[in-house]
Amino acid sequence: MRIISPLFCLISPVTAYTLVHEFSGQTFFNGWDFFDGYDPTTYGDTTYLNQAEAQAAHLAYVDSNSGHAFIRVDNTTNVPDQQKRNTIEIFTHEFYPVGSVFILDAVHIPWGCSVWPSFWTRGENWPYGGEIDIIEYANLMGFNQMALHTSAGCTHTTPQSQVGQTLEPNCNATSGAGCTVAEKKPNSYGPGFASAGGGVWATQFDVSGIYIWFWSRPDVPPSLSLANTTIDPASWGPPSASYPASSCDIGSHFAAQQLVMDIQLCGAFGNPTYNNTCGPGSCYDLSVRGPGSPTYDNAYFEISYVRVFGTGNATSSNSSTSTTGTATATKSGSPTATHSAPASGGDNTSGSAPGLSQPFALFSVVGLLLLGSAVL
Repeated sequence: MRIISPLFCLISPVTAYTLVHEFSGQTFFNGWDFFDGYDPTTYGDTTYLNQAEAQAAHLAYVDSNSGHAFIRVDNTTNVPDQQKRNTIEIFTHEFYPVGSVFILDAVHIPWGCSVWPSFWTRGENWPYGGEIDIIEYANLMGFNQMALHTSAGCTHTTPQSQVGQTLEPNCNATSGAGCTVAEKKPNSYGPGFASAGGGVWATQFDVSGIYIWFWSRPDVPPSLSLANTTIDPASWGPPSASYPASSCDIGSHFAAQQLVMDIQLCGAFGNPTYNNTCGPGSCYDLSVRGPGSPTYDNAYFEISYVRVFGTGNATSSNSSTSTTGTATATKSGSPTATHSAPASGGDNTSGSAPGLSQPFALFSVVGLLLLGSAVL
């Protein structure tokens, strides 16, 4: 019998959501664009391939037997010094409004030294349109963390209904790293996630707040199956991350959101945390350059489906985001930043990456050192 938290019921009223979009099977990549080229906003050591290149390199494809979608880092190329490694970033054509729920069912998520994967959402005008980080971690940190990135005026107060551990309460991306929550449930990352058969994330983007759930495969609610075209988040129990509107007005800080999935290497998150679990040494030198195997053998998403649900009055809108060069809204990229990352490889840590400023890098290092067994 599932016990529903009375407090959670108060902040997230019972609402039935109906299926709006489903990305699964042989048509999984329909409705997504591929970022094409180098993205300087996170100082990573990757080149993102367009769809034709990705398919030719077998880095983005649907397996004909399982019907699962794969998004991978190149693990077959011997990358010369000062060159970057090929990988993938995809983002939906559609932007989904307040009154939406996003579901990701995955069998495998990327992990390994230098690997920085994300499944997240963004508004067109960052950070004023907001950002929701659903999956994000780097190197071998051992747990997933969730976050919001907004303009000034949004904070995170930890409600009793939240299962995860709050790391940073300030969501203002113009002066910090956003308000982050560490997942405390087991198997939210890496080998543990895969050995448990994967799992499911659900994100409710609601006027009452933003709530993120994670379930390892044995604990996934029966309501989250392909047979169901309606869902009710009020039946899911306490979320891993809870961002109630009482301390962050959703309508003021979030516009319609576009779904994004990518795998970055090193960069503004991976570089400063590399030595905690993978070093000592240079993230680029020890991981990116040279042979791709075995370093990147586990650097891939294997996805059963992504589904978007909405309320009766919620409608999606088309994106005007370009598929070539830097996207209109980029991963934690500041619209006022003037930094530019070198086009060649190497650890680009001499300056602060746009939007992922020095406080973010410092916080990542300090947070990893302090959390330890408290999170794991």
